[in-house]
Amino acid sequence: MDIRRGEEKDLAGIHRLLRQVLMIHHEGRPDLFKSGVEKYTNDELLEIIHDDKKPVFVAADEGSNVLGYAFCMFQQHLEDNILTDIKTLYIDDLCVEEAARGQHIGRQLYEYVLAFARGEGCYNVTLNVWACNSGAKEFYEKCGLIPQKIGMEKIL
Repeated sequence: MDIRRGEEKDLAGIHRLLRQVLMIHHEGRPDLFKSGVEKYTNDELLEIIHDDKKPVFVAADEGSNVLGYAFCMFQQHLEDNILTDIKTLYIDDLCVEEAARGQHIGRQLYEYVLAFARGEGCYNVTLNVWACNSGAKEFYEKCGLIPQKIGMEKIL
């Protein structure tokens, strides 16, 4: 398996995995997430892939089939009144092909992201996980992540 920056040739595989994530979210919160739609157009996805402020990493097999991805973005609050100037790498989305789960691909992707963040001088790596996605929450806890903040809601 090869973990690397996403490329144009990875679009179809990334779209496939984005649909899998959307279905998990839709099944958990159909009041918030649509089904049967694409998160990004090809042009939007290409723009993200080429943006060094939003690195996208893919895990691909020997045949260049995308087995997982991690969408990331740098965050920093320079000269903020209350927040320190730390540099954070935020994982916006991490997914492993449903049929390939349990093969430690997600863990390898996550470790790759950590190494990348260290190399970029980041203080921390953060992410959000939906409460309805217990499998992802359990995975992130096994990777050693702990809650930083908790989002709450009251449906009216």
